[in-house]
Amino acid sequence: LESGKVCVPARLLLDTLKTFPEQPLTFTVEANHTIEISSNSGKYALAYASAEDFPNTITLKDPSTAAITGHVLATAISKTIFAAGNDDLRPVMSGVFFQLATDGCTFVATDAHKLVKYARTDVMAPATAEFIMPKKPLNLLKGILAGSEESVTIEYNESNAKFSFGHMIMICRLIDGKYPNYEAVIPKENPNRLTIDRNLFLNSIRRVSIFSNKTTHQIRLRIAGAELNISAEDLDYSNKAEERLTCDYQGDDIQIGFNSRFLLEMLGNLTSDEVSLALSLPNRAGILTPTDGLDQGEVVTMLVMPVMLNQ
Repeated sequence: LESGKVCVPARLLLDTLKTFPEQPLTFTVEANHTIEISSNSGKYALAYASAEDFPNTITLKDPSTAAITGHVLATAISKTIFAAGNDDLRPVMSGVFFQLATDGCTFVATDAHKLVKYARTDVMAPATAEFIMPKKPLNLLKGILAGSEESVTIEYNESNAKFSFGHMIMICRLIDGKYPNYEAVIPKENPNRLTIDRNLFLNSIRRVSIFSNKTTHQIRLRIAGAELNISAEDLDYSNKAEERLTCDYQGDDIQIGFNSRFLLEMLGNLTSDEVSLALSLPNRAGILTPTDGLDQGEVVTMLVMPVMLNQ
């Protein structure tokens, strides 16, 4: 066994290693800039580059530090990242906004159609800080840290963040820019409140939305008394569907339209038995929250913008 270092194409190597059963593999660095991998049944060659060509590790200057349990960070990512946008013209909305404070931490993502705010009052930082994390490193962290009880140390400055846990260190560049004032778009007065079984609501929307317009994905919610009516119609193809569900509702009768894809994403991301949908007016956002299944100090708020109903 000889020591040395080279750069290899990560995806090609990983895809190859995934296919092998448990067995020894031999890696031989050849002089012609290839690495030969020998297994029990064959040989495989892939090109490598010089280790000197690999970018130098970034050293964070004057970083601030915070610590968070691995599974808490993984949960915060999974609860928010699906709501982040994909618009290159608005890069600040393509990531997850981290708000670290001495009285708790908040994670926010939005694409201007939906917004998710995940707060933990039981996770504190030594000082107040705000930064926007891009989606790619967050997806990596989510996969690695799911269910992990080990502590993750987060070091950050104005341009980079560093996550350290176990034998791993991940450094990434932050998204530059100021995150929009998301609190301003969350309605504070929502006198109408619907409470319903989450799976019942989810499956009903999933069925009805099949018959909705393929461009708008619009569904209509009519709520009166203890009855929720969910309907959709595609006038172009004369398709329509309607379902009635029993619910717990306090408030005035209301009709409101939503993009079914956004509701399905949100309901599918939650794990509670029941959810609450708070509403004010047909042209104001709805607030979706779980009514059970949260840890102490955990708060999940999901906002979905309405769509204009066809009369």
